[in-house]
Amino acid sequence: MTVAWVIVLNKPFYPIYVWYLVGNGVTASLLTLASTPFFLAIPVLATRFPLGARIALPLIGTVDTLLETKLFGQASGTELFFAACMMLVALCFRPNEKWLQRGLAVVVFATFVVSRNFVGSPLHTWTEPDLAVLLNLNAFAVASLMAFIALRSAGMGSDPDDQ
Repeated sequence: MTVAWVIVLNKPFYPIYVWYLVGNGVTASLLTLASTPFFLAIPVLATRFPLGARIALPLIGTVDTLLETKLFGQASGTELFFAACMMLVALCFRPNEKWLQRGLAVVVFATFVVSRNFVGSPLHTWTEPDLAVLLNLNAFAVASLMAFIALRSAGMGSDPDDQ
C-alpha cells in the first residue's frame, strides 16, 4: 500500500511546515502525528488481509481528517482531505466489493457532514492570516496526494492489490 507509505513518510513534516509557514501552533500540530501508527499498520495488514487494508486506508484517513479539522478548524482546509478519502474509496475496491465500497462512501460523506455541522471551534486559535496559510498548505497537500493516488492507480484495472 504505497499510498499509506507516502502518508507515513510525509506526516512528520507537517508540524515542520506549520512552524516554517505559520510560526505558531507547532505544539498543536504535533497532534497530527497521533495517526501515524495507524497508517503504518496498513502495509502490515495488507500482507495478510488485503481487503482489510483497503478498508482501513480510507477509514483511518477519514478519522484523521475529522480530528485534524477539530484541531485546525474548517477554515484551515483540512476538510479537503475528505476528497482524497473518497477517491481512495472509489479506486481501492474490486467490482464484486461494490456494496462495501458504497457503504464506505456513505461513511466518508457522513463524516464530512458531521465535520461541517458539529465539529465546533478549533482546539487551537489561529489568526486569519494563519488560516490563509494553512488553507494554501492543505490545498496543495490534498492536490499532491490525489495526484499521487491517480498516478499510482492509472492502468491498474480492477485488482487494487496490484497497487
